[in-house]
Amino acid sequence: MADRSILFLKGHPFETSETDDLFLSAMKENCLYQYNHCEAYKNILDGLNLHPDSIKDINHIADIPFLPTLIFKHNRIFSMSRKRMLIRATSSGTRGKRSEIGFELSGLLCGLVMVMKIASWRRILSICPCNYVIFGYKPHRGNRTAVTKTAFGSTFFAPAVRRKYAILFKNGEYETDLENIIEQIVGLSRSVFPMRLMGFPAYTYFALRMMDDKGIRIKLKKGSKIMLGGGWKQHYSEKVDKQTFYQLAERVLGIQDKDIIEFFGAVEHPILYCDCKHHHFHIPRYGRVVIRDVDTLKPLPMGQVGLLNLLTPMVYATPMLSVMTDDLAVLRDGETCACGLKSPYVEIVGRVGLHDIKTCAAGAAELIKEDAL
Repeated sequence: MADRSILFLKGHPFETSETDDLFLSAMKENCLYQYNHCEAYKNILDGLNLHPDSIKDINHIADIPFLPTLIFKHNRIFSMSRKRMLIRATSSGTRGKRSEIGFELSGLLCGLVMVMKIASWRRILSICPCNYVIFGYKPHRGNRTAVTKTAFGSTFFAPAVRRKYAILFKNGEYETDLENIIEQIVGLSRSVFPMRLMGFPAYTYFALRMMDDKGIRIKLKKGSKIMLGGGWKQHYSEKVDKQTFYQLAERVLGIQDKDIIEFFGAVEHPILYCDCKHHHFHIPRYGRVVIRDVDTLKPLPMGQVGLLNLLTPMVYATPMLSVMTDDLAVLRDGETCACGLKSPYVEIVGRVGLHDIKTCAAGAAELIKEDAL
């Protein structure tokens, strides 16, 4: 069995330090595959005079060259033919450009096992049917965004009685209708089944705030949950702290913070980061995190704020084994979290300017030949 399969199919999802050697081996396997099958990524490795076999130690995993997410938004970079890709997914494209990522069957199977293990650990798998209110896009044949696919897939954690969406496709475009979704929440609260509100935290917050302003108070059935993912995107300036959100949810819906679950991820890094009961994003065995200095891009020690660099060997179809996001983050010692997990956790503290990401991306772009894309 290949090291990637062992990493994803076996063991507890948060055995991180225990799997360092296995993770390194799986990353080297992936890197070598990209070197042999993706001309664009080979150009980057050769330009840095780096061969996959030269990565000898987990402490040097940061030497594996990263690609900024902006590169994927402006280039289509694949490592296998499109007919071998089971699906292709895109980012939401809130800034006008969308990443397009390919996934092969084996990578998807690894991802499925990962999701089921983490969902089981967080106790969101249930045989009890529930009503879903989704603060995201209703699926449409022209919508291939990963966030839409992920939201729909998450409605299978518990059997769905109904699915109600806040963002509907009308007259050739998506429209948000929070007034209607509030009516749906109030109506479904009378059901005998629990409710799961899920999707973009910004729209979830806006709807709850509207309900609060109108004096709407309901008590959702036992087993109801709020599941947040996708980030605040273009509403980042309106982001509120978690405590404010939790207090609002309890006041309006009767949901306590123990039943609020947050996810973090990206189409360019399809690892599921799910918060623990103390709402920290511990790093699972399937990925690693490097925090880089904004100016020098050198790795920073734990506790310092920098650019978030995410690594995983999960996918072979696209060379995204190491990607640089536009998030500012800090890495914390897992021992400081009372949940019991020893794996370090990452805190997202902000976003860097687009100009800085463009500068960061320019070096990689110079090494990618047009005829290789």
